[in-house]
Amino acid sequence: MATSPIAIIVMLFCTVIGAFGALFLKKGSARLRFSLRSIFNKYLIFGLSFYGFGSVFAIGALRYGDLSILYPVTSTGYIWITLLSKYKLNEQINRYKVLGIVSIILGVCIIGFAR
Repeated sequence: MATSPIAIIVMLFCTVIGAFGALFLKKGSARLRFSLRSIFNKYLIFGLSFYGFGSVFAIGALRYGDLSILYPVTSTGYIWITLLSKYKLNEQINRYKVLGIVSIILGVCIIGFAR
């Protein structure tokens, strides 16, 4: 099966949605206590919702492309997580993270050209 460029774009969109899901889960985890009520904080609900929506879109993308092409695209989620962590959580980006991001981009491009 040939992988549709739209499927690749949708999968990239899923990684962005998933990155926001992880950000909300991180914020929600700071509010957790030993009570059932604390589990239902808005950040955890948003985080789980973003992951759910991302999964639904990913299922749609997988229908129109090769798993061996589309699944490596999910590694771009690490790029979005790093950027969101920097700008929303004030985490530091060092040269090793930059090297990792460059490696991910190169790897995804190499796999994309092999289609």
